Amino acid sequence: MLFDSHSHTEISADSEMTARAALAAAERAGVGLVFTEHLDWDFPGEDSFVFVPQAYWEQYHSLRSDHLRLGVEIGLEAGTEARSAAFVEQAPFDLVIGSIHLLNHQDLYYPETFAGCEQREVYAQYFTVMAEQVRRCDFINVLGHIDYICRYAPYDNPELQYSQYSELIDAVLRAVIETDKVLELNTRRLGSRLALKELVPVYARYHELGGRYVTLGSDAHVPEAIAANFAIAQDFTAQLGLHPVTFVARQMVACQ
Repeated sequence: MLFDSHSHTEISADSEMTARAALAAAERAGVGLVFTEHLDWDFPGEDSFVFVPQAYWEQYHSLRSDHLRLGVEIGLEAGTEARSAAFVEQAPFDLVIGSIHLLNHQDLYYPETFAGCEQREVYAQYFTVMAEQVRRCDFINVLGHIDYICRYAPYDNPELQYSQYSELIDAVLRAVIETDKVLELNTRRLGSRLALKELVPVYARYHELGGRYVTLGSDAHVPEAIAANFAIAQDFTAQLGLHPVTFVARQMVACQ
């Protein structure tokens, strides 16, 4: 069974999806599911992207099964590593995703974060921080959505463009491989032809450098997004020789 290894229920500050609705959607899609609630320390603005791990486990552990795992998506930011490592120890998470959501403590969701900044400058910092954090954060299993910055960056062509950032992206990919982590293929943007085209050389290079495994994650915050674009993702991974996996008790397992 394929697993959607990246989803957010109402425990995450930016989601109102109930566990029951998420599980029903996963059953309709014929996939397993991992809840990966948001943890971002000191997030700017009014929303708190912090939750109590013991309460999360107590609320959902009875739902955990062969078709549902419980995880966390941790925002990677310099200076938060110790707090994040301690957080992970407080519950028996199945999967820990590490993701970049902030740069210079500014939310990449907002266009003003990019104001007055050249695209290459921002992207270079994004990849540099990402590579550093992957190496520093031994507590993560998966690097989430390498293309997150492309979702909201207000540039004419916000895509990764491997040819423009090859050395920086290679540093990220090598960090993932050399620390025995796994790269996520986030399926949220795979419906865009341009996004798909620009992601191919990134994941082809991952394979070339020795990467063999990916998790598939929709990053769903609503039931309709569960397993979004998974058919495209299956073709994508098959063509590049990559194998979908998920995690149970922090151990990688193949998706059948």
